[in-house]
Amino acid sequence: MNLVIEMKNINKIYKMGSSEYRALSDVNLNIEKGEFVSIVGPSGAGKSTLMNIIGCLDVATSGEYILDGEDTNCNDDKLSEIRNRKIGFIFQNYNLLPKMNVLDNVELPLIYQGLSNKEMKEKALKSLERVGLISHVKHKPAELSGGQKQRVAIARALATEPELLLADEPTGALDSKTGKEVIEMLKGLNKEGNTIVLITHDNEIAHQAKRIITVKDGYIQSDELNCEYSKVI
Repeated sequence: MNLVIEMKNINKIYKMGSSEYRALSDVNLNIEKGEFVSIVGPSGAGKSTLMNIIGCLDVATSGEYILDGEDTNCNDDKLSEIRNRKIGFIFQNYNLLPKMNVLDNVELPLIYQGLSNKEMKEKALKSLERVGLISHVKHKPAELSGGQKQRVAIARALATEPELLLADEPTGALDSKTGKEVIEMLKGLNKEGNTIVLITHDNEIAHQAKRIITVKDGYIQSDELNCEYSKVI
């Protein structure tokens, strides 16, 4: 079994003055290389906290999280280095820098990998070709549609050739038609071998993944395979 994500007894507790808030309780989760998994739950269920720990943006209060063979219980600098090498992020609001063109935005995560300008450009162009935006390299974000912005964000996530693509509500800012196109693109990337974890509050979107994990009140309520994965939304 080739695990990308291995979580054992993950707990996350936030201290609020003299009281405590338990956001996650005894979460155990394994995700294998090449899986397409959705994590779904209502607001306040704990899925955003779980996403932040999966994405090495936060650390658990207790428990063990191994990401692609590396222990994430480390200092901030090491955690940042693991995050940059191992994870490609796709956010709801794209997080593109408005003054940079498409190519420069996609190159951003590569800056921290010590590559030459030529190598960064080659990797960025390859990623943009994969999402069908090779003709838009000089465009600024303001010149793009919502769907095109999200495809740039996907290209940026792919640029470092990460072990994990982590998509946080990737269709949340898009209309229904464009949202379907983005989901189909993620399905295509998964077929190419990319491991994808999609965070959503939308059950319809969640059911586009091969495996659906439901989070409620800080617990994993259910973890099941999606028998209808091959259907198109």
